[in-house]
Amino acid sequence: MKLFESFRIRNLELKNRLVRSATWDATADVTGAVTDESEALYRELARGGVGLIITGYAFISASGQALHGQYGIHSDDMIQGLRRLVRAAHENGSGIALQIAHAGIGADYLVQKGLTPLAVSKITRLSRAHREMTDEDIEVILEDFTSATLRAVEAGFDAVQFHGAHGYLMSQFLSPLFNQRRDKWGGTEENRRRFHVEAIKRARRAAGSGFPLMIKLGVRDDRGKGLTLEEGLAAAQHMVAAGIDSIEASTGVGTSMQVMKEGEYERAYFRERAAAVKNRVSVPVIAVGGIRSQELAEEIIVSGDADMVAMCRPFIREPGLVNRWLNGDMTHAACISCNKCFTSRTTGEPVTCIDEKEAKNRSGI
Repeated sequence: MKLFESFRIRNLELKNRLVRSATWDATADVTGAVTDESEALYRELARGGVGLIITGYAFISASGQALHGQYGIHSDDMIQGLRRLVRAAHENGSGIALQIAHAGIGADYLVQKGLTPLAVSKITRLSRAHREMTDEDIEVILEDFTSATLRAVEAGFDAVQFHGAHGYLMSQFLSPLFNQRRDKWGGTEENRRRFHVEAIKRARRAAGSGFPLMIKLGVRDDRGKGLTLEEGLAAAQHMVAAGIDSIEASTGVGTSMQVMKEGEYERAYFRERAAAVKNRVSVPVIAVGGIRSQELAEEIIVSGDADMVAMCRPFIREPGLVNRWLNGDMTHAACISCNKCFTSRTTGEPVTCIDEKEAKNRSGI
């Protein structure tokens, strides 16, 4: 079965093709530091058999935090704690990548603290306070991405993944909905992808040729006259040329919740995007979104639509899912896509699932 075969991303050898997609777990403390709860969570995920764990969003600068409880990679003070996550993964057989990100105008956490988020452009239609970045601001953030990459190397991570999806800063640069600049950072397709290419090139020079650089890429926008698929695919090719080693295909600007419907058990809603990327680049492609069964995961890989398969919500409910499949129990993931794990974004509560009894009632088991 190809799903359980070993796989390589640049110099990183993984025991299987199953990925825990980056998942916000709300366990970091108020400074962004790893806690005992964080370490226990990653140890459990690794013991569950997943080949590669991608951490939840780690903010590269204080201006880039999106939500409470996110990890920080903005300071050397974070390195020691992050080593605990690396150790928890490696001691239990999993690879681990750090997702590095900046929220840009989507920094809701900063708004709650009375601070003004940075934006690619001034957007007059938005009532939320924001400030258009200067050239100096952009240069500082690019260097923050480079510094974050070097801290990830020092902490022992196997790779970094740029968060270039879900409407955060990188998506904002790529999207004509949020990038309305008329300088070298905006306007044309080439200029709108310049930030990505520059961030990747700088990270590659800093980390060296052997360290895997990955990106979760919003291949197209799901709102209005945003980024088109063809623009996203062209951007993907330029990112590979700049040094990216693997692409996880997702959505850009425009909420993904519209496709993450409660009660819709299994639908690989970004599969076509992954396949489109796969047809245009030579590096490994990861399919994510709505996958709940070993059968579908295997079929996606066998068909050639992607090289690896990532899941998020199933591992919140069932960290040991991969081992269960490996041990012969091929029943679908216990996750029923109820989306309760998203409610803590607004309530500040821990990321949790509905209880087992309610899950069975909703699923009809």
